[in-house]
Amino acid sequence: MGTKTVDGAGTGAEAKNDETATEEAAVDTTKAPATADTTKAPAEEPAETRSETPAAAAEPETEAEESDELTEEELAALAEEEPQGPSGVGQGAGAVVSVALGLVSLTGGWVGTVAAARETLIGQLQTSSSASVAKQVKEVYGDAWQTTALWAGLFALVALITGVVVLVRPAFGAPGRTQAPWIKSVAWAGVALGVIGLLLAVLKYSDALLGLPSTG
Repeated sequence: MGTKTVDGAGTGAEAKNDETATEEAAVDTTKAPATADTTKAPAEEPAETRSETPAAAAEPETEAEESDELTEEELAALAEEEPQGPSGVGQGAGAVVSVALGLVSLTGGWVGTVAAARETLIGQLQTSSSASVAKQVKEVYGDAWQTTALWAGLFALVALITGVVVLVRPAFGAPGRTQAPWIKSVAWAGVALGVIGLLLAVLKYSDALLGLPSTG
């Protein structure tokens, strides 16, 4: 009886050991895939990172393109909102013309020269040789000088008006547009020459300047 008990106990212990070994093996087999997955997971992360990197790199380019498009649109809007006005070419030309006319009024032109010569010829034809010296001087020379002064005064007046128009033109143009400094300078020069030429013409026409010599 005692022998059987020992054998039975030994057999039971061996059976328990076998069952424990079997359970441990089962646990190992169940844990093995999990361990393999956990070890493989970090290896798969770089692939995901690589796949996400081009997309992340493409996003700044897309944003840059959008910013460029917005910039072009803003520039187009600013160009449309910019007031359309004179470019200043006509004002510059007017200023130069004003100066040229002022110089002609001071130095004389072919129109004034021809008019003065014509008046001299008329005076010679209309004045008899028996007329007094004072009358001959007046008809031949005095009227011709006055004609020259008249034409000089006309050129000076046109130069003055042209210069003034150029100076006041921006007030009637597009708001916000400033006149170029050189246009203002040239226009003021034309106005000054016009005033001087007009003053000299008036003085000469009235014989207050360089009057006829006395024949007494």
